[in-house]
Amino acid sequence: MDKKLKIGIICYPTYGGSGVVATELGKGLANKGHQIHFITYEQPTRLDLLSENLFYHKVDFRQYPLFKFPPYELALASKIVNVVLNEKLDLLHVHYAIPHASAAYLAKQVLKEKNISIPFITTLHGTDITLVGKDESYEPVVSFSINQSDGVTSVSQSLKEETLAFFDINNDITVIPNFIDLKRFKKTAKDHFKKAISPHGEKLITHTSNFRKVKRVEDVVKVFELILKKGACAKLLLVGDGPERRHIEELCHEKSLFHHVRFLGKIEAIEEVLSISDLFIMPSEKESFGLAALEAMACEVPILTTNTGGLPELNIHGETGFMSNIGDIEEMAKNALFILEDKNLPKFKRAALLRAKDFDIHKVLPRYEEFYFEVLEGFSG
Repeated sequence: MDKKLKIGIICYPTYGGSGVVATELGKGLANKGHQIHFITYEQPTRLDLLSENLFYHKVDFRQYPLFKFPPYELALASKIVNVVLNEKLDLLHVHYAIPHASAAYLAKQVLKEKNISIPFITTLHGTDITLVGKDESYEPVVSFSINQSDGVTSVSQSLKEETLAFFDINNDITVIPNFIDLKRFKKTAKDHFKKAISPHGEKLITHTSNFRKVKRVEDVVKVFELILKKGACAKLLLVGDGPERRHIEELCHEKSLFHHVRFLGKIEAIEEVLSISDLFIMPSEKESFGLAALEAMACEVPILTTNTGGLPELNIHGETGFMSNIGDIEEMAKNALFILEDKNLPKFKRAALLRAKDFDIHKVLPRYEEFYFEVLEGFSG
């Protein structure tokens, strides 16, 4: 694999897991000498262009009186065509099926008319399959786009199985898990930060998400309330923003918890918050993998999760933390109190870090490289 590739990465540029993974993958590939071209409507959140191998191509789409909604998929396909032609790309890698896979397919057909053949790989991340893709209006296009992809990956075995169960897929799906950059996500000394938030030595419990209903942030608050009622000395840090935030703030007021809870909003350097945390809670209804939980583990934070989706592939029950059924706040609170005991916490912290090392980017990145070359070798145009 000495050959260096020119790869177009198409993703959402937001804080969501698929955009983060796509961006970190591109940066890792660039560090290994591949030339990476991001194609999206905004510069991805975690992307800095201080590398000779990283490029960003903005998709411009304009408002027209004829269209109630701008035709982003067509603008994206056109931009892909232009970048492939101008940059002589070898491969396209699209993250999130809707609308990126269908846009890549359209671009591929346009390029064929220009006697240029280029394969595209689709990576399935979660809600593109488990939520959006199951919409009857999208399902036929999602199935078609996955089947027309020259390679397909999913971030967990669970997501692969759900995709095959719901969609009529005749394409192979290769599982390549999400990964972590252990150089960035690691526990660092932030004693001054911790003393400012927990001046009396309170244990710090953290949750990060986009505050959507599927994340069940309300359960985080309920678990925390039970922990306090059992006499634990703790504070709750809520990181992120989204549609449920106002409701969660009101809930904290109703339960007289507000002086025990800190709403930190969106934070880019999330590893600084995780470095002072003692426990991470992810009570989601759906999680294709659980990237936020992996980031916590890399910072030596044990995790409490539900047993849904890909979380059992990450969280080792009784070692790195515990898993519970969705909505079982009583068991979650009981397990939280067990982890937070001074005699138990150190071993859970060590186990969390050890497990995170299994997902080190340096272990996962070569799997993507191997997959790229397999697809290119078998590609017939």
